[in-house]
Amino acid sequence: MDERIFTVDDLNVGEQVRVDRWISKSESEFTRSMLQKLIKNGMVTVNGKNVSKSCTVKNNDEVKVIVPEPTELDVKPQNLPIEIVYQDSDLLVVNKPKGMVVHPAAGNYDGTLVNALLYHCKGQLSSINGVIRPGIVHRIDKNTSGLLIVAKTDRAHFGLAEQIKAHTFTREYQAVICGKLKEQSGIINAPIGRHPVDRKKMCVTEKNSKPAKTEYAVLEEFNGYSLIKLKLYTGRTHQIRVHMAYIGHPVFGDDVYGRPSKLCEGQCLHAKKIGFVHPIDGKYYEFDSELPDYFRAVLDKLRKL
Repeated sequence: MDERIFTVDDLNVGEQVRVDRWISKSESEFTRSMLQKLIKNGMVTVNGKNVSKSCTVKNNDEVKVIVPEPTELDVKPQNLPIEIVYQDSDLLVVNKPKGMVVHPAAGNYDGTLVNALLYHCKGQLSSINGVIRPGIVHRIDKNTSGLLIVAKTDRAHFGLAEQIKAHTFTREYQAVICGKLKEQSGIINAPIGRHPVDRKKMCVTEKNSKPAKTEYAVLEEFNGYSLIKLKLYTGRTHQIRVHMAYIGHPVFGDDVYGRPSKLCEGQCLHAKKIGFVHPIDGKYYEFDSELPDYFRAVLDKLRKL
């Protein structure tokens, strides 16, 4: 463990500041969300006493921060082909193929994006989410293709997680849906929670749910289907798939919220664009990906119907 000790000496007379705010301002390596997690886990003390996140400090207070060692990763690296769109010492952006699971789960510890990342990044991934999900800041479904951001360092992970929590990430998708929408554009604002009967599914519900907002616009119409682009304002599990099924236009090929199709194995959904403020250099980055082969093949077939 790394133990850091600071003495508060830069406040005005009588001024008191929250401990997480003071540390993050004085020591840029710590973000406030990172500190709040450390405080919750009893890793921050003021004058030798454990504190809550609402604790304030004043001049001459001694603040101690204990940063635990990263958890040793047990998931095995695998030399699997992945498309790295961008990378630096703190993060990378990958273009995940359809059919690849993002992280290992019970009984499925091989062939995932995490296995590939551990190989290509030589184990240099953030440890925030433990041994099963190192570096994973957000996820996309197995049968959804597209752009995903991965953190190499804990500091980058906390900074990116703050943006996701604040809904300031740019996340745009394209999907083929069943039917034609009445309006060429619109916003679906409906809370999403766990399905009351089938616990593997999500649904629009007022009970034990969280707000969810999706914006859509029609790009092209076919005989009984439509190509649309979507913008996520929130990031709930299966959000696009649930919202589109909720308004009666499930994602084409979705065998959970719609119906399967011989033209597409799993849903025809692609995370096309991602944008974020780099948590270290403060610059805005945005990446766009081409529609993958499976997606273009579906469009070609639909155009011939």
